[in-house]
Amino acid sequence: MATEASFTVPSDEFPLGTVFEQLPDVSVELERIIPAQDVVIPYFWVRGTRVDDVEDAFLEHPGVKRIQFVDSVEDEHLLRVEWAVDYDDVLTTLTETKVALIEAVGTNKQWTFDIRGDTRGDIADFQSRCREVDIPITLTELHALTPVETATEAALTDTQQEALVLAYERGYFESPRETTMEEIGGELGISQQAVASRLRRGIKHILGKTLSDVSALSQ
Repeated sequence: MATEASFTVPSDEFPLGTVFEQLPDVSVELERIIPAQDVVIPYFWVRGTRVDDVEDAFLEHPGVKRIQFVDSVEDEHLLRVEWAVDYDDVLTTLTETKVALIEAVGTNKQWTFDIRGDTRGDIADFQSRCREVDIPITLTELHALTPVETATEAALTDTQQEALVLAYERGYFESPRETTMEEIGGELGISQQAVASRLRRGIKHILGKTLSDVSALSQ
């Protein structure tokens, strides 16, 4: 049975974690990928800073060959990374074990990864491989893939849906707002930046699906 899991690693145990030494208040989000042979995620977002030369905030790390700035929108920066192929980290382990990355967000406290395997055994193989290469992961959630009821739900990751539902229930979308991202983050056990990222990405997916459906019906 397909299985989803969440796990964390310390912020300095992932190559991109060097940015938190220079910019401790930012969050980093990796683009969603499904691993393929010798292909590892190249793009990521840095959010929460207006520093123009954001790529220079990443210190040298043996797991990274080069980081290149791509574009900025206000305090959000898109960058491309070229990984060192001979360095063992979470992403190379995902590729080796054929486990898909759903979402990954890093803060100066920790990295949180949401993954999916075709079977529970795939998740176990991933954990075993991490132990073999001394990657200190902590499994925080493990559950069978639940049925998807709507196309909108299918567009959301579990963490995005969880954040959106909680924000709605707590009155975040009311005017005036009845709660804050910081309070939502406290309930979810994540940072304010991570909450902002999940809400933003979730709303984007919902709007994309809804507007495409409206467009299709009008044709």
